[in-house]
Amino acid sequence: MKFNDEKKILELLNIAIDSGKEILRIYDNEIIVDFKDDKSPITVADINSNTLIVNRLRKLDPNIPILSEESLVSWKERKNWNKYWLIDPLDGTKEFINRNGEFTVNISLIENNYPTFGIIYSPVNSLLYYALKNNGSYKIKTDSNLNTLKDFNKINIKKEKNITTKVIGSRSHSSKGFQNWVEKNFTNFELITIGSSLKFCILAEGKADIYPRLGPTSEWDIAAGHIIL
Repeated sequence: MKFNDEKKILELLNIAIDSGKEILRIYDNEIIVDFKDDKSPITVADINSNTLIVNRLRKLDPNIPILSEESLVSWKERKNWNKYWLIDPLDGTKEFINRNGEFTVNISLIENNYPTFGIIYSPVNSLLYYALKNNGSYKIKTDSNLNTLKDFNKINIKKEKNITTKVIGSRSHSSKGFQNWVEKNFTNFELITIGSSLKFCILAEGKADIYPRLGPTSEWDIAAGHIIL
């Protein structure tokens, strides 16, 4: 897949927006929670978002395989993939269940083990971020489908160093070890607590300085944020 025209990027961005609309439809009604084998929560929103994204990506290019948190592929099968879509259809399911708005849709394209394109969409905040390798990272506030890229604002990490270091902590994975690490490494700091891949967006916009992750994470949680940051 070549990202050499605006239409292709817009198609992908609108997949994320439409997925967000489906998530909000469920968010505004009763949320029924089930649990996967690893005891992590899952809802109909996770499943519906996954189905929408997978179906739309397959229509765009049926030759690119897809790896999703909600439709896993064995390592034996995917270890030789040179290009594939990597998605988290609802990143921050716990935040979704707790109704704090801090959840996202993550879509990324992986080529030779690195993300080359990524989208993060926050449905509650109507914030859409995307990045293309060697072409910068961008942001727009929207809850409607897009027909142009001209209204996006380019974002940049913070260049200057402040006296107070802004440290991002996870909403659902905080620990005493994290607090101890921060206090050991920074004298003056401000802690910003937030869920999902929004952490990477805050870093990419220059609104925070560091996100220490001391525990495990998964590739679908990281890929889109990786290329945006």
